Amino acid sequence: MTILPVTPFRRTGVYLDHNATAPLKPEVKAAMGQAMDLVGNPSSVHAFGRSARRAVEEARTAVAALAGVKPAQVLFTGSGTEASNFALRGFAGRRVVTSVIEHESVLAARPDAERFGATRDGVADLEELEHRLAGATGPALVSLMLVNNETGVIQPVADAARIAHAHGALVHCDAVQAAGRLPLSLSGLGVDLMTLSAHKLGGPTGVGALILAEGLEPDALIRGGGQERRKRAGTENLLGIVGFGAAARLALDGLADAADLAVLRDRLEREALAAMPRARVMGAGAARVANTSCLMLPGLPGETQVMTLDLAGVAVSAGSACSSGKVRPSHVLAAMGEDDRSAASAIRVSLGWTTDDEAVDRFLTAWTAMARRSAPADD
Repeated sequence: MTILPVTPFRRTGVYLDHNATAPLKPEVKAAMGQAMDLVGNPSSVHAFGRSARRAVEEARTAVAALAGVKPAQVLFTGSGTEASNFALRGFAGRRVVTSVIEHESVLAARPDAERFGATRDGVADLEELEHRLAGATGPALVSLMLVNNETGVIQPVADAARIAHAHGALVHCDAVQAAGRLPLSLSGLGVDLMTLSAHKLGGPTGVGALILAEGLEPDALIRGGGQERRKRAGTENLLGIVGFGAAARLALDGLADAADLAVLRDRLEREALAAMPRARVMGAGAARVANTSCLMLPGLPGETQVMTLDLAGVAVSAGSACSSGKVRPSHVLAAMGEDDRSAASAIRVSLGWTTDDEAVDRFLTAWTAMARRSAPADD
């Protein structure tokens, strides 16, 4: 049998798209390499199976620590999208209420959901949430992300949870972009369900988690065997789960370092705006996580900016990577009051564990040159 050779990935450019997926951390890769030697099925009772089960449960403990919960409250899934679908579709009879700035994985999971708006700074409008909950009957499930994936704006989840619970609603929080950047606590936020994803932390793709409040029992997502408390049947993704556990441990240990990215992000924004005064930083008036910058350059489509920067060896994105290939304005920026033309002229620059001063320098050089070439004659 001929096995096709695989060319190893080598980073030759500048990667500033950590919100789409963070590069796999070396320690995670090493842990996954060790897990490749585990040959047993985690559900088997023999020694090989018990070794695999031990690895799964050690990872569950690490993810639980990151979320501030007990290990039994962690259900592993195939992605953050799957976890959010699990949460929003797991409680039959409850109407769903979401903010308009949620990730597509939430908005598409329940297209019948009611939606409440956001301010021009990209913060969910909790007055409208309360109005919607007070003006309807029947149990509800509210979904509000902790950090917006496009702007980095931190959402008032704890306040939303207090409002929702006062009206008898459950609360789901998509914390995918917050994990490793903000301290997490299911009880501290006051939410009932939380979504996490490994590949935003420097872990592998293809594994996520739904965190449940104690005693909460959603309907089964996949029926079959007894895996994941009979809520998500199928043999566990052992390598992915081990990688998730390693990434969770690193993220929890590195929380204090996450704020250091603010120095790099703030310099990037400051020098970008100084070079091109017509540019804007979206969500700048609200609290944001340290790694995310949404830059709007009126008159130059975001897709054009992404392609131009890519030719210069700098990787950024135009909105959510999960919406790539869809040429349409950002629904998040539209919710913030931007017209289609303006909303389509933004890019997202997201920093992470591979980012240093040289990376910021290379972005600024490439972006400034691109912006000046596109500037009107009187700019």
